[in-house]
Amino acid sequence: MSDNNNDSNTTSTIWGARFSDGPSAVMEEINASIGFDKRLYAQDIRGSRAHAQMLVAQGILTEADGKSILQGLDEVEGEIVAGTFEFSRTLEDIHMNVENRLREKIGDAAGRLHTARSRNDQVATDLKLWVRDALDGLDDALKDLQAALIERAEEHAATVMPGFTHLQAAQPVTLGHHLLAYTEMLGRDRSRVRDCRARMNESPLGSAALAGTSFPIDRDMTAKALGFDQPTQNSLDSVSDRDFALEYLSLLSILSVHLSRMAEEMVIWASQQFAFIRISDDFSSGSSIMPQKRNPDASELVRGKAGRVFGALMGMLTVMKGLPLTYGKDMQEDKEPVFDASDTAELCVAAMAGMYKSATFNVDNMKRDAGKGFTTATDLADWCVRVLNLPFRDAHHVTGAVVKLAEDKNCELEDLSLEEFQSINPGITDEIYSVLGVDNSVSSRTSLGGTSPQNVLAQVANARERFLA
Repeated sequence: MSDNNNDSNTTSTIWGARFSDGPSAVMEEINASIGFDKRLYAQDIRGSRAHAQMLVAQGILTEADGKSILQGLDEVEGEIVAGTFEFSRTLEDIHMNVENRLREKIGDAAGRLHTARSRNDQVATDLKLWVRDALDGLDDALKDLQAALIERAEEHAATVMPGFTHLQAAQPVTLGHHLLAYTEMLGRDRSRVRDCRARMNESPLGSAALAGTSFPIDRDMTAKALGFDQPTQNSLDSVSDRDFALEYLSLLSILSVHLSRMAEEMVIWASQQFAFIRISDDFSSGSSIMPQKRNPDASELVRGKAGRVFGALMGMLTVMKGLPLTYGKDMQEDKEPVFDASDTAELCVAAMAGMYKSATFNVDNMKRDAGKGFTTATDLADWCVRVLNLPFRDAHHVTGAVVKLAEDKNCELEDLSLEEFQSINPGITDEIYSVLGVDNSVSSRTSLGGTSPQNVLAQVANARERFLA
């Protein structure tokens, strides 16, 4: 795509009389983008409709030509939707394919559609419209994933499991609390979606090749017709930057980090060593030679596909980093990474939602492991602070000695006798047993944002109001 503004009839080349020879096969191959930018057809036709209506309103096009163009665009779109449209590589891109077919249908009036615009502002508009549509779809998909997490969190508000740091058992938490952590992450992802959409919602249409146009166009009219907040303010900037696409790829990359972490936990939890979760048959696979295997392939693929999204961002950054103002053909490379990353992220979000909706959690195994590794040691230290009035560092020292004693005896903290506790600190009473069980531990964590079941239920209600209303 480049700054051609030629309106002459064309069948094999769009460059008119400027070049005497047609493109070589290699040039045609490297230059054509129709193989991927045909995905922009709906946005391209939508922009052309708005442009044609504005040209008529401004007296630049006759009403007869405008009516003919709009009717022809409807017919062209119908052919594309029906799958009968024949895309041509010699016409390079979606813009010229649509325009050429429009000319075949309505004649010379089609050539007047390109008045006061260039393929430079046309493609910038098309891609913005496409990304904006993708953002809206992504927000809906993320909302669905959040809904699945919130539903399962409510179901498991009191299900005790080990909480981890360094992948080592740290303190007991509830599964509901754990799932709501990802709900919050996805909430921030959705806020980035909204921010990106708001920032990009300015129309480049009417900036023409780079300098604007001498025709008396109404850019506010086309911006409004296309759902933009306003036109862009600088024609050079309008056609030369793709920061909106970079921001889209950036937020998809951050989202992919979150999805990959979720998927990684599913892989770990589905192992026989953890056995916290059973991923449904719909999202699992077997082995070609080991009949006993049940592999969490969908989770692994979500984890792996994060790399594709990261690569798309890095590729796009590399394309844009050295471009002087304004348009360079390098920018034709902006669409494939956007399309691929968008498709990948959309698929991964849907897969995660499906897995969370259908997964079975092994609550017995979770509770069993919640008590392993002396996970209530902090509760013991906190009790010493509250009841014995010890400074926390001293309480920490006492608790460490108790843990060592339990390790030596190969038992859990609650299995120690009161005499054994008192051998470490004589002030300890039998009240200590009230804080050592995992259920007692999680129930005590009532601070804002804490893991207690009553907190989780309140957080579920809060999350529904913030994210699903």
